[in-house]
Amino acid sequence: MECPFCHQDNDKVVDSRASGAAIRRRRECLACGRRYTTYERAESEPRLRVVKKDGTREAYDRSKIRRGLVLALHKRPVSTGRLDEILQEIEDELTAKYDLEIPSRAIGDLVMEKLRKEDQVAFVRFASVYRNFKDISEFVQEVQPMLTQRGGSATEKGKGADPRQGSGG
Repeated sequence: MECPFCHQDNDKVVDSRASGAAIRRRRECLACGRRYTTYERAESEPRLRVVKKDGTREAYDRSKIRRGLVLALHKRPVSTGRLDEILQEIEDELTAKYDLEIPSRAIGDLVMEKLRKEDQVAFVRFASVYRNFKDISEFVQEVQPMLTQRGGSATEKGKGADPRQGSGG
């Protein structure tokens, strides 16, 4: 395995554990001494295919989901390790539910479900791109259940506090 820091091919495995359908390995480069994580997965044939909205099919690409998660979680308090765990959870659920073809909608919905539970700001970021809202009312409809769950909507919390209502006298 080539070190991502110094590009030498001289490392040792420090820790190894199962992580869903993959094996997570912590490695230490013997040349520069830095540590990094790798994941090993068994190649499954036939490969999964994603069915797009327009009916076209393309090979399942894990890196696309990861890229979406990275963008949604940018500058959020979620570690890279946790991001990888979320990605593995998504992949495990998809492979358990679908045999050969996965609807792209199922992938997006599952990512949104995971982000809703993990980080609400990341969820809103992902949803705003994924759902491609046409106006703010569609966006509010998507976020409203989270606001209600947190103890009432923003308008309910602010009743009587609207400065346009005046002091009543």
